[in-house]
Amino acid sequence: MTDPAPAADPGPWADALLAAAVFAVMPAQMGVALRAPAGAVRDIWLAAVRACLPATDPWRRVPLGIADSRLLGGLDLAATLRAGKPVAERGVLAEADGGVAVLAMAERLPAATAGKLAAVLDTGEVPVARDGLYHIDAARIGVIALDEGIGPDEQVPASLRDRLGFLLDLTGIAPAQATPPEPRNVAAARTMLAQVSASDAILSALCGTALALGVESARAPLFALHAARAIAALDGRDAVSQADAAAAARLVLAPRATRLPSAEPPPEQPAEEPPPPPPEGEDAEKPEPPTDQQLEDMLLEAAQAAIPQGLLAQLAAEGLKPRGRADGRIGTPVNNGARGRPAGVRAGEPRGGQRLSVLDTLRAAAPWQAIRRRDGAAAGRLAIRKSDFRVIHRKQNTETTTIFVVDASGSSALNRLAEAKGAVELLLAECYVRRDRVAVLAFRGKTADLLLPPTRSLVRAKRSLAALPGGGGTPLAAGLDAAAALADAVRRRGGSPGLVILTDGRANVARDGAGGRARAEADALAAAKLVRAAGFTGVLIDTSPRPQQAGQDIARAMGARYIPLPYANATMLTQAVRAATASP
Repeated sequence: MTDPAPAADPGPWADALLAAAVFAVMPAQMGVALRAPAGAVRDIWLAAVRACLPATDPWRRVPLGIADSRLLGGLDLAATLRAGKPVAERGVLAEADGGVAVLAMAERLPAATAGKLAAVLDTGEVPVARDGLYHIDAARIGVIALDEGIGPDEQVPASLRDRLGFLLDLTGIAPAQATPPEPRNVAAARTMLAQVSASDAILSALCGTALALGVESARAPLFALHAARAIAALDGRDAVSQADAAAAARLVLAPRATRLPSAEPPPEQPAEEPPPPPPEGEDAEKPEPPTDQQLEDMLLEAAQAAIPQGLLAQLAAEGLKPRGRADGRIGTPVNNGARGRPAGVRAGEPRGGQRLSVLDTLRAAAPWQAIRRRDGAAAGRLAIRKSDFRVIHRKQNTETTTIFVVDASGSSALNRLAEAKGAVELLLAECYVRRDRVAVLAFRGKTADLLLPPTRSLVRAKRSLAALPGGGGTPLAAGLDAAAALADAVRRRGGSPGLVILTDGRANVARDGAGGRARAEADALAAAKLVRAAGFTGVLIDTSPRPQQAGQDIARAMGARYIPLPYANATMLTQAVRAATASP
């Protein structure tokens, strides 16, 4: 029996149905990140998965914002109060053991929850150590992460996405194309899976294909091998064929591609003598098995054909990986007692606007009821102490405001003013997506002036920057003081300020407006230390023709990143500022 040749790409919906069948064969090894809006197409695909799974396999939905006690397990409050001792309650993941957990709106999943899910997928267990309990529940689950994101910035968290075998995108499939699947004998495939083997040539070709496509994850070739074995088991074969490996490369490796394969021709092989003619009576046209290089080229071609054409053009033009989550879209998460999203509970009294978590308070008090009743507490009542109080811990994402502090003194600053204007305009053009604000301060002569209050308006920015003059002394201390005052005002309004100082660091005007380089430099260092003491983050860009020690000293006193850019244009300046202030 000859090895079947790889078939042509059957289309995105047929591939999605094949992925559903493979996932049903081995859900604990092959998770799915499913990008699709809520609608008929997604419902049909989920129904196809459920139809493939045995009826006895659990199916649990995990809502966004689920509490850890429900997700991982914890104290059963009602049973504990009845029994007078801690009674454990299984979490959703433990209830889904041997089945599937469906994550709703996974693109908004908090990083902490994604990390806990990733740990469960790695170990197949859920450790519970809270509320006086410690036990370990089995949780060998398959995860379907429903991704309703619109742009590339909204994706399943990377820690969870890397542990899911299939990255399916159904956004381009019309409801009319989403036909129900043909029935698959998943139970027989599960039984046969242990007997399916893959040759060393298949393993080498899958790894080589992943390397050629720039797939960074070491898990991806293993996922592709799992998929190839499951496809063979679904067809009732005990060995992975070339067609199985090609389909696995198309389903698993192609969506993870970050570059086009190299177009360099393979090295020339030395000529070999033709094989001797077969003896009489034997089949002279028996096909020879492909070489390792031919097999890898075959899988690479199959995977490359499945990559969306738009992505191929982008990768070919840019030579870069696709962008992930954009940095700086929101500000720094800060603790907030009264506002923001819930981020767990902690022990404490409900003060300063914090709200009492009644259920968590009861959970903390329940294990001690039997002891407290023996100590004389009123029978039939709950004995709650101050140490039992649990308050809701909240975090709020603040808005980012980038404050440009521009040195407009002297004739040498005139060239830098043009670059600063270009940098601010480029950043403002991205503010509609990044949701941050930009302000501009300029210092020259004896004072510092606020040219542009925090804004997202590109028109106002251009008008303010066009009127920025140059010349005069360098009151660096006044500029830093004004920047700190503005940053403090932004912080008091609940924002996250970041400072970008463009100067050569050579101050010659003191705080009181008097001249003298020594006194001016001392005042500038003192102002820089106050900026650091206030906890403001920032970057100092040295605009002198050659890096100066004065600029480095100011940056060190501020606790800011120092970037000498004597020949930077507006684009280079914008990239440096974004890199330095992306994670304040």
